[in-house]
Amino acid sequence: MNTSDDFKNLEQLDEEQLPVAKHKLHDWTHFAGLYAAEHVAATEFVIGATFVALGAKTMDILLGLLIGNILAVLSWTFITSPIAVDTRLSLYTYLNKIAGDSMTKLYNWANVIIFSVISAAMITVSSTAVRFAFNIPAQLDWYPTNLWFVFIVLAVGIVVVSIAIYGFNAVSDFSGVCAPWLFVMFTSGAMVLLPALSIDVLDKTLPSGWSDFINLGNQSIWTGLDSNGESGIGLIEVIGFAWAANTITHFGLIDMALLRFAKKKIYGLATSTGMMFGHYVAWIAAGIMGAGAAVILGKSIVALDLGDVAYYALGWSGFVIVIVAGWTTAITNLYRAGLAAQAIFANNSRKKTTLIVGLVTMVIACFPFVFSQILPLLTYAGLLVVPVGAIVFAEHQIFPRIGFTRYWSSYKQLSFSFPALASWAAGLVFGFGLNAFNVMSFFYLFIPTWIFTILIYTVLASRYGAKEAYLEEVKKEKLQKEQIEKFQEHKANQEPKKKKDISVLSKILKIIAIIALGITLALAINVLFGSSNENNYIENRETFYTYAFICTLIYFITAYWNLQRGKSIK
Repeated sequence: MNTSDDFKNLEQLDEEQLPVAKHKLHDWTHFAGLYAAEHVAATEFVIGATFVALGAKTMDILLGLLIGNILAVLSWTFITSPIAVDTRLSLYTYLNKIAGDSMTKLYNWANVIIFSVISAAMITVSSTAVRFAFNIPAQLDWYPTNLWFVFIVLAVGIVVVSIAIYGFNAVSDFSGVCAPWLFVMFTSGAMVLLPALSIDVLDKTLPSGWSDFINLGNQSIWTGLDSNGESGIGLIEVIGFAWAANTITHFGLIDMALLRFAKKKIYGLATSTGMMFGHYVAWIAAGIMGAGAAVILGKSIVALDLGDVAYYALGWSGFVIVIVAGWTTAITNLYRAGLAAQAIFANNSRKKTTLIVGLVTMVIACFPFVFSQILPLLTYAGLLVVPVGAIVFAEHQIFPRIGFTRYWSSYKQLSFSFPALASWAAGLVFGFGLNAFNVMSFFYLFIPTWIFTILIYTVLASRYGAKEAYLEEVKKEKLQKEQIEKFQEHKANQEPKKKKDISVLSKILKIIAIIALGITLALAINVLFGSSNENNYIENRETFYTYAFICTLIYFITAYWNLQRGKSIK
């Protein structure tokens, strides 16, 4: 085979512009770790307090978050994952095939801004924890008021950018190391501070049963009254909040960028590690931690700093969890921003575009107001992106079933797709119009907006050429796909085969890391169940703070060492 002749055009393309090669696909464990780490983030502390401020009741939280997060997992599994696995393309690359270059660049610019700001907010959060360690004043203005805080932001940002530029594998590896520890620490934090609440409300260190726990929650955490003392949100709103929290990535199809690496479509279920723990257990745990810290400090939960909550729940490990949780979310979103930027500047590599976007993100992170506006940003960003997800869903899943031709715009060689741009604009007007007239709960606006955009795009596309057959173009598309697969097979054969580390040292390191997590969890359980009175509780809590931090250091040292050993094996 003469690669210079057969693959000349493909060699000139950046890897991100081609479907993911078969030898680069991953099994479900990669995605379980990736989603667990991304969605157990520093924002969980904020969202945990948000439910308190919105006035939800305890049973509405327990049941509503369960239902809403199950719906989110199913959305990834049946909407995002099938398209990602079918095409092996990111949304940014796929959109160019169906919407033309003009709309794609406009949309990708929007994504660069959205994900850069989200990433910047998480860098700011991580920097806040470091600020505590160096006794730097809180940054309460929209601009930085301390030069050392800026230096901390830049140092934290360098870590985020350094990992993100190395691509999916680096992001997945980092998340895989952090996820188990984040699981343990959020769970432990809730167990450590639950007795503080119980002593304050029930005058004993532990609720005696389910009814006691519900009573504790209703009185001190999820009281049913919002921050103004009025009746708060109910079960339907809680379900909608949990489901809509990630519309930008599932209904909006942004996570095609991650799930295109999945071997099977069913791996969309791996998002359950992020949803059922990060957006269920962690939100509940954050509420308990926030309320417990509020009792200890004598403040309102909505007036607490992230560092306060984390410290009183986990001691010095609390600062580490804020840093790590901020990192994991920042890295994943910077990776997405880099992909969007690379789709705009197709002649540049993803590493280069991610580095440039990362540097801008670090500058944005120096301004504390970004984090304070993160929840409104996520909410409106979801409504901005959902219509585009609807257009792609219609093109990929509906068109072949109603006799339309997929990629018809590309076959007609259109650089501008009026149906796509008009449908996106109509979807935005429709969605934000429903919100302006307060027709329904904001949390559910993405559903009618998604359906409306699908209908508009289908009608418009039928009038602009989607009904035509394009037999010759379809044939060329198939041949090109086969050529790409041959090219990728050739490249795979040239790459050295990776060997799995099965050495005794590797096994010992894994065992030590697991033991460190086990000891941390055991210490937290001892605080919850082994505190007979208030003095005993305080003593057990201090013991947890000390030894949990030691276990944290041991875990990350052994886990990182083991990861580096695995990479060094050829």
